[in-house]
Amino acid sequence: MGTATNLISARPVTMDPSAEFADLYERHYAAVYGTALRITGNPADAEDVLQTVFLRVLKQGGSLDPSHAAEPYFRRAAANASLDLLRRRVSHRETGLEEAHSQASKENTAFLKQMLRRALASLDPSDAVIFALRYVEGMTNGELAEMFDQEKNSIAVRLHRIRQALQIELERI
Repeated sequence: MGTATNLISARPVTMDPSAEFADLYERHYAAVYGTALRITGNPADAEDVLQTVFLRVLKQGGSLDPSHAAEPYFRRAAANASLDLLRRRVSHRETGLEEAHSQASKENTAFLKQMLRRALASLDPSDAVIFALRYVEGMTNGELAEMFDQEKNSIAVRLHRIRQALQIELERI
C-alpha cells in the first residue's frame, strides 16, 4: 500500500534538454552511430553506444567546451564506448574451438570480423581506439597525431606495433 501511495504522490520528472544540446546531438549523432556500427558490427549495439555517448554529455551539463564539440571528439568517444562494450562481452563469453571452426566454415567474413573485435577488445584501450579510428573510421595519421597530441611518425610506429599485437592475438584466438 505504501508503494502505491508513493507512486501517486510522485512528481513526474521532466527533462528539458537545452536547444544547445539538441543542436549538438543533431550535428553529431550520425558520426557517433556510424563509428559505433562499424566497430561493433551490430545496429542495436551502435544505438546503445549512441545513447551512452550522449548521456555522458548530458551528465557533463549538456554542453561541451567548443574545442571539444568537434566531430573527431565524438568519433573518439564513440570508439571508446564501442570498445568498452566489446570488452564487456569478451570478458563474459568464450567461444569453444569446435564452435569457432563451425562458424568459420559457415560465415567466414562475419566470423573474421568477430575475431577482430575480440582481438581489439584485448588491446590496451588507447591502442584499440587509435586502431579503430585509423582503420575503421579512415582517419589519417596526421589527424590522429593532432588528436592525440603526438608526432605523425610516432602514430605510424604505434600503429605498426598495434597491428603486430593484433596479429599475435588473432593467432592465439
